[in-house]
Order: sequence, then structure tokens, then C-alpha cells
Amino acid sequence: MADYFSPTVIQQTIPVADMTPLERLLLSHIFDAEPDGDGLYFHAAESSVDFVMLDRSELDAALAASREVTSSANAYITERLSQSPPDGDNIGLDLSDTSWEFLLQDIVRRSSTLPYVTAVTSFTCSKMRPDGFGGMAVLITADTVMGKSTNDIIDDWLAEAGLDGDGCHERA
Repeated sequence: MADYFSPTVIQQTIPVADMTPLERLLLSHIFDAEPDGDGLYFHAAESSVDFVMLDRSELDAALAASREVTSSANAYITERLSQSPPDGDNIGLDLSDTSWEFLLQDIVRRSSTLPYVTAVTSFTCSKMRPDGFGGMAVLITADTVMGKSTNDIIDDWLAEAGLDGDGCHERA
């Protein structure tokens, strides 16, 4: 069996002052977070997490402390909490139907110091599989989230060379 990994780094340190308590809580569970001056450096050695278990009281407190700021995290977590039993100590959040990119985009929209955030992901595999290697870069601005994988880059080059559609390049 092959194990697939997608180590990721958020290349800019995110100022703590630019994040709501809820965004900070979520991003710190999606990624590893290291203090870096007045901010946090987010990264994932194996891959970002899309299912997190949080203490209900910690989540409620972070949401309450974040309500004054417009954030997609507030609406997302409010909806998830409404679907959970109110007496549970822990809340499991399946974040696979949302995206950390949009959490970061909300932060960029409000920030007076971050015009953009970039993320770089490497695709690796424990076996030499043709679909197990490559990478991706993401640019997040206040207005857009865009990304390009290494396969996208190769496809662009093939098209520029007039070689697209010849069947030689298989997509991962």
C-alpha cells in the first residue's frame, strides 16, 4: 500500500492581530502553528487536517469572541454547532467540505499588512507511483484564490509547444 503525503507551508507569517480567535483556533488545528514574532507560521509536515476534534467550551468561547468580525468561519461553525448536541464535551468537525484557503482569504481581506498569502504544497508518496509526486502553489488575495499544480504547468508547456492532446503526458 502506498501512503500519500502533501506537506504544506503557508509562506507568510499571519499576524495574530489579523485573526479572529475562531480562525486562530481552526487554523491551529488544520496546520501546525509556530509563533513567529507577532504572528503564527502555519505548516503541515504530512498534510493539512480536514477532521478536527475540539473541546465544545473552547469552540464556543472562540466563536463568541469572534462574533464582532465578519468571517466565513463564524457562519460555518455556527451551522455545525446547530447540528450538534448542545451537551457534548467534544465536537468533531469535518472540514472537508470547506477550505482553509477561504479562512486565510477572510484574514487577507481584513488585514492592513497582508496584501496576499501564498501556500506551497508538495505531493509525495511512500512508493514511486506516477500519481504520487508533484506539487501545487496557491495565491490568496482579498479578491481571489488561485492555484496551479505541477501538472497544470506541464499542460501549459505542452500546449505552448503544440504537443497537447498527443497522449504522451498522463495526468496524475
